[in-house]
Amino acid sequence: MLLLALLAITTTAISIPYPRDPKIKDIIATLENDSVFCSFLPPNYGGDISDSEGDAVAFCNKHSSNAPNAKIFPDGFIKSYHFATGDGYIQVTGTIHREAYGLKKSDEGGQYDSVGSPPGATCANYKKFVNLVEPDVGLFCIRCCNDTSKCDTGRSEDGCESIIHGDYS
Repeated sequence: MLLLALLAITTTAISIPYPRDPKIKDIIATLENDSVFCSFLPPNYGGDISDSEGDAVAFCNKHSSNAPNAKIFPDGFIKSYHFATGDGYIQVTGTIHREAYGLKKSDEGGQYDSVGSPPGATCANYKKFVNLVEPDVGLFCIRCCNDTSKCDTGRSEDGCESIIHGDYS
C-alpha cells in the first residue's frame, strides 16, 4: 500500500510543469508584421536558454498591446530578421548578437513552445508556437501557427534552420 502511494506521488511529481513566478501573468509573444515581433529569452541578463525554459519571458522589438508584459530587446541584440507568412503560419527568422544580452558562446540554445515552455506561454492570436534561440551559432526563430501541424514542437535539438525554414542571413 505504501509502495502504491509513493508511486502515485512520484508519477504526479513527474508530470508537474516547470515552476513559474506567480506574479507573472501574461506570458505572451506576438508576431504582427515585419516591424513588430517577439521572442522568448531568459528572464535575466546572462541566463542560459535551456535552463530558462520554465521561466522565460517575452522580449519584443517594439511595445505592443498584444504582448502587454513583454520587455524590449536589448540594443543590438537582433542583428537581422526576416518576416514571412505561409498557409496557416507567420514567422520571423534571423541572427542575434548574443553578447548584447550576456548569452554565452557555449550556450547551444533551446526551445520555447506552446507545449509548456514556459508554462502558459502563447503567441497572440495563434493556437500554437515554436521558438528557438541558439546563442552558440547566433540564430533565433519563432513561428506562430493556426494550422497546428505547421509548428513542429517535437524536434528541439534540430535547431532553427531545420525546424523553421527561412532566411538566416
